[in-house]
Amino acid sequence: QVQLVESGGGLVQPGGSLSLSCSASGDIFSIWAMGWYRQAPGKQRELVADIITSGSSRYAESVKGRFTVSRDNAKNTVTLQMNTLEPEDTAIYYCQATVDSGMGSRNYWGQGTQVTVSS
Repeated sequence: QVQLVESGGGLVQPGGSLSLSCSASGDIFSIWAMGWYRQAPGKQRELVADIITSGSSRYAESVKGRFTVSRDNAKNTVTLQMNTLEPEDTAIYYCQATVDSGMGSRNYWGQGTQVTVSS
């Protein structure tokens, strides 16, 4: 089994910044991709940003230029730096990782952390 533990999040004013971190532990041989998804009330969960082992990353159009995803392969952690936050960024943010335990790969999810952007 693999556990993803998130930290960060909270309440911030529009234009502000927040950083989310996620740490993976457990039965890990390698992690192909780590990233962040979000789900706002009444909406489907969507990709925010993710990054693969090589460092290649992808972002949702709505966050390009404002958010930056990074990872530490040695520590199995991923960080999402969120700048110039907008009320539309309000959502529960979930860490996701594609983990190979040595017996095949599967996706794992964190428990979610609330991000609220409001004045």
